Amino acid sequence: MQEIGNKHPNVTGRVTLRITKHSLSIAVVDSKATDKLVYEPYIMRSGISTAANLREAFRENAILEQGYKKAQVMIDTPVLMIPLEEFQEEAMESLYHYTFTNSENDCVLHSVLPVINAVALYSINKDLKLVLDDHFADIRYMPIVQPMWSYLYRRSQTGAWRKLYGYFHDGRLDVFSFAQGRFKFCNSFDAGNSRDSAYFLLYAWQQMGFDVRGDELLLMGGIPDQEDLLANLRRYLQKVHVMTASAEFNRAAITKIKGIPLDMVVLFLKGR
Repeated sequence: MQEIGNKHPNVTGRVTLRITKHSLSIAVVDSKATDKLVYEPYIMRSGISTAANLREAFRENAILEQGYKKAQVMIDTPVLMIPLEEFQEEAMESLYHYTFTNSENDCVLHSVLPVINAVALYSINKDLKLVLDDHFADIRYMPIVQPMWSYLYRRSQTGAWRKLYGYFHDGRLDVFSFAQGRFKFCNSFDAGNSRDSAYFLLYAWQQMGFDVRGDELLLMGGIPDQEDLLANLRRYLQKVHVMTASAEFNRAAITKIKGIPLDMVVLFLKGR
């Protein structure tokens, strides 16, 4: 476990938690750390809830034991994307629960994405939120993929050809593209194997009428069966590329941290 520079009881700064159904990661900026960031995955116990695991983490994790009062929390739950001009805060809960019928016991949150002219609706388990509220006075929530949307939107403005992005994380594949200052496509799929992933990507490509010779498909994250997937995709598309954190961010120190998810790398380097 990496030593944390500041152990003062009145610690300042903001700790970052990345929470999914099966994983919990904690990170905090630390100028004394080798990579200027302390990152620790927390091993979750099977058979107990995510909220119960988080309670244990507050007792066991060296970062959380510091007593931070500010946090940013990345949540991996289904996202409903709403055009900014159509968003009505008073209607978001009913709309989200209607769309995702298993979310009745969750709190519905939203993140405004002004540059992309959209609002992301997502949810958090009520027990999990209670644990977070008990420990932090100031919490900023976001969907796990939000830093990827924001960064890749800016990146998509370069070059003449259109781009489709596929981000693999936590057994999921998020597929999205942009046009005229907003999402052109945004959806999430189970990424169990390369055949299914290829089908979802090619389906999105066809739906948007992309050019197989000129437009680009960029893949990133923890790509399962990468060689098989690339071989299948390159049978139909000419420009299929894999984006790595090290190359994308000029070998920044944070990209060398073992196991850190790409969305956290982008969050710390490029913001939310």
